[in-house]
Amino acid sequence: MKSITLSGCALVLAVMSPLFAAPTAFAQTEMKTGMTAAAMAMAKDVRVGSLALSGGWARATPKGAPTGAGYVTITNHGSTADRLTGVATPVAERAEIHTMSMIDGVMKMKKLDGGVQIPAGETVMLKPGGVHLMFIGLGAPVPEGAKVAVTLTFEHAGDVTLELPAAPMGSRKPMAKMGQHTKE
Repeated sequence: MKSITLSGCALVLAVMSPLFAAPTAFAQTEMKTGMTAAAMAMAKDVRVGSLALSGGWARATPKGAPTGAGYVTITNHGSTADRLTGVATPVAERAEIHTMSMIDGVMKMKKLDGGVQIPAGETVMLKPGGVHLMFIGLGAPVPEGAKVAVTLTFEHAGDVTLELPAAPMGSRKPMAKMGQHTKE
């Protein structure tokens, strides 16, 4: 497991699995940080530079699924545009910024090589059916309720690591009981 420091708190970057032997990822996190699982689940917003990241979540995956996805809302409170240029996660061989579109009734996914522009004073939502984070080559299934660590890289604001709670398979929005919210 890997630890980082973000806003003075050491976070353990791990994805819980029902197959873990004791202690669980949540128990290990509590031992390292003194934060309970409930306290961590309540953390919603993160600021980096002039950007505010909120409502982040991922989707649980079935056994054997090669890919997973994550979503987050990014608001640029600054006077200069920024750009989401990259994503990384320890739960997959690689992660990419993708867009999804329907062409002649066929779903098409495409990697956004140039990233995603975050205009000054605007909000960009990474959500199902549009721009999203794609986790490719999952090492294990992502169980419902797990925390998926992702590091987002911004052109100006730099790197920020989030823990995305996994909503049930097929969800179109995050789980309300996890303290998350969406605007659709």
